[in-house]
Formats: sequence, C-alpha cells, structure tokens
Amino acid sequence: MNSILDSIPDGGAGCALVVAPHPDDEILGAGGTISKMLKAGRQVHVCVVTTGRAPLFDAQQARTVRLETEKAHAFLGVTQTHWLDLPAAELAETPQRELNGAIGNLVATLKPEILIIPHVGDIHIDHQLVHLAAMVAARPHQEWHPAVIMAYETLSETNWNTPSATPPFVPNVFVDISQHLEQKLAAFAIFESQAKQPPHERSVNTLRALATLRGATVHRDAAEGFILIRHIG
Repeated sequence: MNSILDSIPDGGAGCALVVAPHPDDEILGAGGTISKMLKAGRQVHVCVVTTGRAPLFDAQQARTVRLETEKAHAFLGVTQTHWLDLPAAELAETPQRELNGAIGNLVATLKPEILIIPHVGDIHIDHQLVHLAAMVAARPHQEWHPAVIMAYETLSETNWNTPSATPPFVPNVFVDISQHLEQKLAAFAIFESQAKQPPHERSVNTLRALATLRGATVHRDAAEGFILIRHIG
C-alpha cells in the first residue's frame, strides 16, 4: 500500500529533511519514519538547529549529546546530519532573520520533497520558532518548495502544551512503523544522557507506548502520528 511519503511528484525520488530544534527531537518524533524511508531507499537528512552553549549548558554535556546524535544517526543510516549551531533555549533572543536564513539556506540547497518539522503548538518556544522558520523556507511562491510538509510530536514538549490556548496536536497522518519501532527505540537509547526512566515521557517505555497508541488508532501494531500541513500531488 502506498503512503503519502510515496505520493509526491517525479516518482518520489526526492530526499526528505527532518528538522530538529534540539538533538533527539528527530528520533522522538520521527525515528521510525526516518528508518522506514531509509530502508525504502530514500535519502534522509536531519537538521539539528541548536547546540547547548555556556552558561546555560556545560560544554562537555554539549559534546556528549553531539556524539550521541552522530552515533544514533549512523545507527539508523541517516544520509547526512546538518548542524546549524544556533544557541539552544535562546532562539527567542536570536534574530528571527538569522534562524529563517539558516534553515532557508539548507532547504534551498537540499531541495527536499518531504519536509518534517516540529509542531507549532509545542510548549518549548524553540520548537515554535523552528516550525515558523521552516514554513518560511517552504513558502510555495518560490521557484522550488517541498511537496509534502508534516509536523511531528515530541514527547515532553507536545504533550505539555495548553490545548485551549495553543494549537493541539491532532494527527491526521499515521505512518506504520511496525517493522521499524525497535530501530527507533534503539536509536533513542543511544542518547544515554537524555533518556530517562519511566514513567518519565522521555523513556524507551513511553516511546513504545505512544507508538502502540498511535498504531491502535489505525489498527496497526505501531505508528507515528503527524499533522499534514501541505501535500502537493
């Protein structure tokens, strides 16, 4: 059965770009989908927007997370990881034009057919600003723009928002990751500095539970849910 990831122009040969505000967001929200696309032969790039900087973050901690990210991406077979190195937890203090330009330049260079980005309603303002910058980069009046744009959910960010005040996450696209769930969980487990023990939402157990819930919604063993923002067929 074809999925929305296949139903794009030119036979679906274009690459995918997953944009992560912070290291591990891409695994939490789309790790199974990344694995599925890679196994299907599609090139998948990951953009990590921010890096922890002193005094908010310890330099050794930042190096550890970067190494964990590179190891997790190598485990999945990610085509290339792109580090924008903007300051984590300080994007609100960074000129929006700088964020727009950094993401826009990468999107213009890679020309992804599929763009997967964080949800605009996440509680973390870095996620909100990255979403908006990615949408600026993907504006359809440009000579080139992605055919598919989807937003993913990030445990500990999406689930802690205020649905009555910010856009709730109501998925309308479900990617069957039944054959890729274990790869996703193993990739997240590589982030030893970030993984927590249950019932914390950033735990392997909780990721499995969410995949089971999203899968049950569409009668599959495991799935990842997304909000479809745009699909040009």
